[in-house]
Amino acid sequence: MIEHLRFEVFSIKQLQNFPITLHYNSCMLGPILTGVVALGAGAAGYQSMAPTGQWYGRTFTGLARGTKKLALTYDDGPNDTYTLRLLEVLARHDVHATFFLIGRYIQQIPEIARQIAEAGHVVGNHTFTHPLLTVKSAAGIREELSACRSALHDAISGNSQLVSNLFRPPFGGRRPAVLRVARELGLEPVMWNVTGYDWNAPPAAEIERKVAKQIRGGDVVLLHDGGHKEMGADRSQTVLATDHLIARYKSEGYEFVTIPRMMNDRVEPGRSLP
Repeated sequence: MIEHLRFEVFSIKQLQNFPITLHYNSCMLGPILTGVVALGAGAAGYQSMAPTGQWYGRTFTGLARGTKKLALTYDDGPNDTYTLRLLEVLARHDVHATFFLIGRYIQQIPEIARQIAEAGHVVGNHTFTHPLLTVKSAAGIREELSACRSALHDAISGNSQLVSNLFRPPFGGRRPAVLRVARELGLEPVMWNVTGYDWNAPPAAEIERKVAKQIRGGDVVLLHDGGHKEMGADRSQTVLATDHLIARYKSEGYEFVTIPRMMNDRVEPGRSLP
């Protein structure tokens, strides 16, 4: 099995300095250039969806490897009744998490969005309808983010300080325009570097196993308390997995923190803790 495949693209000027003679003809040049373009397009497409990719702008993906802090994050809520069950689990463990909420769900059940914030958890913007923002115009991106922010402030009226400036793009999809509009609105983009792959509601043991394989310390963990297609998605296994994961990693000396707390603790890029 090939474990590592590396591509390097050189300019003509660089190639001229190589101590070799290059032989090619016009029949070869076309396919070569087509391949280079295809590789570039593939890399660009990957970076637009890759959680830790930074080609299109800076996003927060966690702390330096080895840090004894973990941030649990939940997407696609609020969701009746599983968000409430999750809040019970988090309260029992005295853990605060970060929730990225969908605006149209907030409007349906604002009381649950309010309960999340009043319990001390952080609430963030996950757009109003959960579209793939990479195919939206700048105006469409702005509308999605602004509508979700309005829904959050309406639900948590009188406590606007409980609404964070955090934003997570649906499916992780972003391009320069997405991040530019978000920052123009004062929003800070947050991605992840660990996921439980729980959107299809696998058994709790499978969610735990997948998360455990990726944990290195300083991680932002992506889980789901709802589903973007409709209200009422079954997240019972995520709730159960959360209970087990917190118990496991607390016993190993990890501290669970919110994204704002983790951001305050970040160290210089590229630096690893001992």
